[in-house]
Amino acid sequence: MQEYDIALKLLLKGSATVTMRELTGTVVVQWLDGELPKVQKAQNLRLDLLGRTVDGQLIHIELQSGNDPAMPFRMIEYCLGVQRMFGQFPRQFLLYVGEAPLHMASKLHGPELSFQYSLIDIRTLNGDRLLDSEGVGDNVIAILAQLRDDKEAVHRIVERIASLATTARETALAQLTILAGLRHLTEAVEEEAQKMPIDLDIRDHEVLGPIIIKAEQKALQEGLQKGLQEGLQKGHEEGLQEGLHAGRIGVLTRQIEKRFGALPRWARVKLEDMPASELEDLSERVLDAKSMDELL
Repeated sequence: MQEYDIALKLLLKGSATVTMRELTGTVVVQWLDGELPKVQKAQNLRLDLLGRTVDGQLIHIELQSGNDPAMPFRMIEYCLGVQRMFGQFPRQFLLYVGEAPLHMASKLHGPELSFQYSLIDIRTLNGDRLLDSEGVGDNVIAILAQLRDDKEAVHRIVERIASLATTARETALAQLTILAGLRHLTEAVEEEAQKMPIDLDIRDHEVLGPIIIKAEQKALQEGLQKGLQEGLQKGHEEGLQEGLHAGRIGVLTRQIEKRFGALPRWARVKLEDMPASELEDLSERVLDAKSMDELL
């Protein structure tokens, strides 16, 4: 989900200072290039966020919207890559923002190995504290945190966004719209935005607009594919039933004509209108009937 990934990175690198302190307990003063050197034939690793704190520590934050059982292996690869590049191990945080319950491991243990990182479900963060923050980045991220009232939170966030200057307002609303999709609150955001003095189309945003459009197109494509598959499956099942029905009529027609001669038009029409249960009953009675009139 590239759209939420980019939005969250921008927020965490920007004004979401309370969120960062809640996650890491410290302050990042410099953000670094997250692309790690290639090791032999392996692909380049790219971290979501890598920063240096005020006391010189390295902080690595990885964002995840799904439960990936291979995450501990990915995290240890990131850890070793950072050590090779910067000569020190980072403190690592995996921030889970998905909707499903979190059930990933945060440790690797072996006979002579012990590796661990911090695994944080963003829903455990205090959403009210983020809403009260002076940083609009914190306010936007609150949509994913623990909230007492989702709709009231959306109202407060959009109200705060409406007070910003035009460019900042456009960016914040685009970010909120993207993150709201992770909690099925996009419609609530759009409704609140219509009530506020916000006259802009977030799809026109230089950075986030194309991401939103791409996400909408992807959702539309997935919906069309699902509908096509369901239609094909339904069509296949209906076609199969129609084929079986026609086969029953064909067999029964031959049986009747063998006993009573050519089938008149009225008899063919009657057979075609019969449900499967009546055709089965007719196939048994055709052996004992004395005439076509008696049979039909």
